[in-house]
Amino acid sequence: MLYLFGKERGYETGMRRFLLAIAVTLFPATVLAQGTPENAQATFRSGVDLVTVSATVRDNKGRLVKDLTRQDFEVIDRGERRAISEFRAERAPLSLAILFDVSGSMDVAARSTAAKFAAHHVLSWLDDGRDEAGLFAFDSRLREVAPFTVDTRALKGALGEVDPFGATSLHDAISEAAARVATRPAARRAVVVLTDGIDTASRLSPAEVSANAAAIDVPVYIIALVLPIDDPGSDRATPGSKRQAPSSIGTIEDLARWTGGALYYSSTSASAHKAARSVIDELRQLYLIAFEPGAAPGWHPIEIRTSDKDFFVRTRGGYVAGPGSR
Repeated sequence: MLYLFGKERGYETGMRRFLLAIAVTLFPATVLAQGTPENAQATFRSGVDLVTVSATVRDNKGRLVKDLTRQDFEVIDRGERRAISEFRAERAPLSLAILFDVSGSMDVAARSTAAKFAAHHVLSWLDDGRDEAGLFAFDSRLREVAPFTVDTRALKGALGEVDPFGATSLHDAISEAAARVATRPAARRAVVVLTDGIDTASRLSPAEVSANAAAIDVPVYIIALVLPIDDPGSDRATPGSKRQAPSSIGTIEDLARWTGGALYYSSTSASAHKAARSVIDELRQLYLIAFEPGAAPGWHPIEIRTSDKDFFVRTRGGYVAGPGSR
């Protein structure tokens, strides 16, 4: 069962401070911006290091907004406007780390089978021979099931090698998977997690994981495998299914949001299909924005805006700058 925790007053402020502390500790002297090899699409080049940020835009009805230009965006860094140095919006190959929860709890209520079904949908929406994905599984440690490849048909065959067993280090596995996909040459990279949301053995909290993933601009998309009574989108959902947790820990929903990703529920085959399609559609519509980093060391919270006030932009929360980073 997946439990999403409520927010207490002052929660956002406290978590921002916590993220700052984690980010400065982990990345004290680097502007954590990701470029790509010269032969990859959407490569950003400049005389100085650039911060690159991926962003999605939706209208007030939740629909993805396409065909925006550089002039439609504004970058606010610590309250100051930054000039956009590079901008890309064209369709580009995807690189996904598909992460399976194979803990013992996934053996309950056929969740493991549901996870494979959802992963099959994700792979089906990829362009075979162009997009790439790698399959990873975790219980108390991360295991590579199939390496990154553009042969998505072969990956579908590898889904049979995923079997539930052991404890759960969900947060740790997400952090490690994000680091692996960050090394891939594609400009549009992400982690797609298939899990029931239960973590019993991680060293890292959701806030620490999101700091790691956000700093390297790897959005995390979580497809939460739940019973219909725990699915907010199901007619069988029951009220009061969400439980409170200490505000210092955060939630996997927050983890995804802080990285610029999102959480989706799956309790039926139809909802699995819808979640997979939503993830891929959003990644196809990512806007890649690059700008020069601020000179002040430390955590820089950023806000990406559009000229249309009815549009909502989702992106990572900031970046880290420091001496020696340029």
